[in-house]
Amino acid sequence: MSIRRSSGLVGALSLALALTACGSSDGGSDASGETKTRVFAADNGKITIPAHPKRVVATGYAVPAMIEAGAPLVGISSWQRGEPMMTEEDLATYKKLPKVAGEQAAETNYEAVAEAEPDLIIIGVPAPVLGDIDIKRLESIAPVVAIGPTVPSAWRELSRKQSDAAGALKEFDVAKNTYEEKAAALAEKYKGVLPRLELGHVGAYGDAAKGTFQREFDGSWGTNIADDIGAKYYGKVKKSGPGSQSVSEYPSIEELPAAFREADVMTYSVNADGSVPESVKYVLDSKLWKNLPAVKAKKAFPFRYTEAATYGEAMKTLDAIDKSLAPLLNR
Repeated sequence: MSIRRSSGLVGALSLALALTACGSSDGGSDASGETKTRVFAADNGKITIPAHPKRVVATGYAVPAMIEAGAPLVGISSWQRGEPMMTEEDLATYKKLPKVAGEQAAETNYEAVAEAEPDLIIIGVPAPVLGDIDIKRLESIAPVVAIGPTVPSAWRELSRKQSDAAGALKEFDVAKNTYEEKAAALAEKYKGVLPRLELGHVGAYGDAAKGTFQREFDGSWGTNIADDIGAKYYGKVKKSGPGSQSVSEYPSIEELPAAFREADVMTYSVNADGSVPESVKYVLDSKLWKNLPAVKAKKAFPFRYTEAATYGEAMKTLDAIDKSLAPLLNR
């Protein structure tokens, strides 16, 4: 169920935005009284699902969201990319659950899904990737709702919708409230610094082989959680498009000075273990980078856990951002 932010995914997410725009905006339900089912608006239409699912299969982005929400899972896809961001408890749950699909959507094991005997299947992949899945075959097993990513910052609404479908909003709201309280505390901590600065961000999905880097603006993968504590990534994409194309772009390395000359502070994405991805190392090794005013002023900081897409994961991102930006408080 891989939906890593490769260049291919950028296009997929862009299309997904357009497609999901046709779905429900509120994960709506018409459950009432003695009704045992409800109609749920998803990327794949209005689906009749159990009002209170008892056996849920989740794939893709729905995996960490469902684990955190305490959904009654009986099968999940592999989600290795999210393992570094899971708590010990969630990681133990993740490892224990039967795997009914691999990292790629095309690796869905339909027999394993059937053996799990789900009463609801939640697919958390971009709408274009649904073409790699035999939805009709899954629908012969249980109701299928597809709720996939759109713009990077939309994980907040999408994870809520996934939790709503699984009847697991109680735990979701606890995690959401905890995150928002922490983000508010950090916003207060940095209120005398961040709002006065203009930031620039280098994302992890440039392509060194093509001589490009990824510039991320507000609301993108590497920036959307920093936005919650008052960071402001100035500028906008030269040619805006749907989905991720509205918040990130891929200029050539020669454009680095023009892109970030005005930045007071630079941030950049690193891996969960703190190592620097090849695409970012390509930028950091460049003389153009080293001559940026913010870099020469020693105001360039790494961000870990920029792939966070649940409130639990984003808690780690907040901690990582706080640790990275702490030197700004002493200047």
